[in-house]
Amino acid sequence: MAKIQKITRMKHPGVLRDFTWRADLPEFGRYNIVYGWNGSGKTTLSRLFRSLELRSVPRIGQAILAIDGVELRSQDFPSATVHVRVFNRDFVNESVFPVNGGDVPPIFVVGKDSVDKQKEANSLMGRKLARETDLTHALARLKSAERELDKHCIDRAGDIRGDLRTSGSSAYNNYDKRAYRSQAQKMMADGDAESHMIADETRKSLFNQHVATIKPRVSEIVLTLPDVKQLHESVTTIRKTTVVSIVIEKLKDDTRLGSWVGEGLKLHKEFQSQKCLFCEQEIPTERYAALEAHFSTEYDQFIQRVDLLLDQLMTYARDLDGVDVPNQAEVYEDIQASFVAAELSFRQALAKLSEFLNILILRLKEKRKEPFKSLDTEITVPGIDTDISESLNKVIQFHNEVCDNFQSTTIKARDRLAAGMVAENSGDYSDLAIAVTNARDAIAPIETDIQILTQDIERLEREIVEHRQPAEDLNNDLNNYLGHDELHLKVKNTGYVFMRNGVPADSLSEGERTALALLYFLKSLDDREFNLNEGVIVLDDPVSSLDENSIFLAFGYISQRTQDGAQLFLLTHNFTFFRQVRNWFHHLNRRNRRRPARFYMLDRVPDSETRRTEIRPLDPLLEKYESDYHFLFARVYRERSAAVGTTLVQLYDIPNVARRLLESFLAFRVPHISGGLWQKLRQSQFDQSRNTRILRLVNTHSHNDGIGVPGHDPSLLGEARSVLDDLLEFIRSEDSEHYNAMVEVVRSINESADED
Repeated sequence: MAKIQKITRMKHPGVLRDFTWRADLPEFGRYNIVYGWNGSGKTTLSRLFRSLELRSVPRIGQAILAIDGVELRSQDFPSATVHVRVFNRDFVNESVFPVNGGDVPPIFVVGKDSVDKQKEANSLMGRKLARETDLTHALARLKSAERELDKHCIDRAGDIRGDLRTSGSSAYNNYDKRAYRSQAQKMMADGDAESHMIADETRKSLFNQHVATIKPRVSEIVLTLPDVKQLHESVTTIRKTTVVSIVIEKLKDDTRLGSWVGEGLKLHKEFQSQKCLFCEQEIPTERYAALEAHFSTEYDQFIQRVDLLLDQLMTYARDLDGVDVPNQAEVYEDIQASFVAAELSFRQALAKLSEFLNILILRLKEKRKEPFKSLDTEITVPGIDTDISESLNKVIQFHNEVCDNFQSTTIKARDRLAAGMVAENSGDYSDLAIAVTNARDAIAPIETDIQILTQDIERLEREIVEHRQPAEDLNNDLNNYLGHDELHLKVKNTGYVFMRNGVPADSLSEGERTALALLYFLKSLDDREFNLNEGVIVLDDPVSSLDENSIFLAFGYISQRTQDGAQLFLLTHNFTFFRQVRNWFHHLNRRNRRRPARFYMLDRVPDSETRRTEIRPLDPLLEKYESDYHFLFARVYRERSAAVGTTLVQLYDIPNVARRLLESFLAFRVPHISGGLWQKLRQSQFDQSRNTRILRLVNTHSHNDGIGVPGHDPSLLGEARSVLDDLLEFIRSEDSEHYNAMVEVVRSINESADED
């Protein structure tokens, strides 16, 4: 049976900082009462004990406990063997009224004839723990496989996003692992990753489409080609044709002269001149007639025919020279190679055709000079397609289609590129996805085994334990405690739910919550997992928010249900409850020579530069007298008589003490006057200016919100003792006999302490 002897050391950021168990402080007994006001460290102590109960390292601070002569450090709490049950605010919030909702955990008691079933349940529990270990490993493998797959998806999605991101709006600007995984999973399911692979040249073209910016449309080439065969035939025919007329041999043989004379004859006819325009001599009539015969109408018509065909050929040649071919920079980059190839073919065909036309023009000019001779053509007709601009115009048309559908084209290009990149990594994705599937599939059989084992264990537990009887016992306790059966517990699955008049209880009062929590805790001491005769019981402020009648009832239940415990700790600030416990403990000490009950208090540390408290023996005034009025009077009287060098920290609780003393005194001195302290003080004959000083101290610096003020208020140190003098003088002036009796009590107690 383990016993907690003392708290050897404690380091904590609260008021119990740097606490060390004093040599003159008696060790904890079997029954222990710790009295302390709010904020003095009771919660810190209860949480230390609750960490020991939960086998966990305290969340804040460090401590060393002496248990059966062995020191146990707080970091070793997980390996402790002492059985502890703690009632405090954390227990209520976690187990009775969970902050996040839920049923109240059940209390189990061991049934009869359950030893064999318990062994079987323990065996199943061992197998379950083994399978749970297997499950932990399987889950770790699944998590690792999922992490690898997730990393693969994140990395590859990052590659795709980096390659296909654009400055404008694009689905690939936010391409993430989910999009990649969706595509890869679909390819894996469809088995068509190979069809999404992209050749290098295609990828380059698609990438050019992806990075392209929209360009203007380009005009197609409009060109009508002449019939080269017909032109060749026309020129050949003209070159072979001769003019039939009276020919002047000299002009026939000399083409230059013939051309000159022919032009001159035309001029003379235009000017209707019979004189030579060159020498102004009369032209003989016979010569005029000879020249006209040489240059006959047939000659003129032939020359006109030659000139007409020559003009036609020259027009074709000019049209070819004037063809406007777009610059390759005007078309999209991905089709520039096709454009250059088509342009080269087009220009070569133009050059060949232009060369052919120029030769025909040259041959016609030769014939014009020699109209009276038959000339051979000797020209080869080039092989030229009827529409040499078709291939180039197809490239231009594709460019214009891209312009008209630029957004859809670039989107398709990016989609194909993305699909290609996903396909390239499909093998790695498939391996990782299969690894995840295999790891996940391995979990299901283990979970099934655990479920079956759990069901078998629960079946045995139901046969071994019973939590309906504790519920009935709790309901009887509630009925006796509250005086009605409106509020009761109902068994629900493997827990309890609080009901009021048959429906779930909502909006419980603080008193009801406290009563339910306390009775539940006391009943839980019968739980099969806790051995009351070997366990340590700790209750922190178990009667908070209860009225005086309920406090007596609560004390009755506590004393009855905890008296057989190995060790009991009661922490309270409620003097009514403290008084009941004190009387109980006095009775226990009178019956037992070993004096099993111990009395402690949490009090401020004198001469401390910061606000600190420590565990001390209970003040004799609290232990001997039936009210805390004696203690309050003694605190004020002693503080008034203390050394002048008292620090601000030492006075932090004096305003509260002074206020409670004044309230208690006035309560029985002027019980007929209602209202606050001011209304009651006004009825006295005491100096009203001193009354005002007293009120300022107890109102300004008391209560929880004001406890910290004195540490920052230098005026308090200068005024406190003089105000305490005023307060004591007020009591003396109102009831000197009472005052003198109280002073005598304090002095006798002080003298007894000095003798000890």
